Amino acid sequence: MKKLELFEPAMCCSTGVCGPSIDENLLTITSIFEALEDVSQIEASRYNLSSTPDAFVKNETVLKTIQEKGNDILPITVLDGKIVKTSDYPTKEELTNYTGLIFVDQSNSEGSCCNGSNECC
Repeated sequence: MKKLELFEPAMCCSTGVCGPSIDENLLTITSIFEALEDVSQIEASRYNLSSTPDAFVKNETVLKTIQEKGNDILPITVLDGKIVKTSDYPTKEELTNYTGLIFVDQSNSEGSCCNGSNECC
């Protein structure tokens, strides 16, 4: 089983909709991590510095990286115990490389999905 962890900076919520403007990256990450909850081959976890600081302390690699480079290094993406990305959220393409799963947008300009059908894939 693959283990994917995301260590994020302190923020009031993980969705990106609580501030003055919507953060599209956070919306995408939230959607992907929610979808990963249903995938048994991947253990995916998100940790927020303000709400789960113990996760940062328990992960020696992440803690050392933050101590050396400061909080600006966040977010940190960890795959199977190794840091694979820092200072930015992983893209859908990177998450595909990390997990072996393909992440697609399930909406198009007409507001439905799967090439205009009413069923999502």
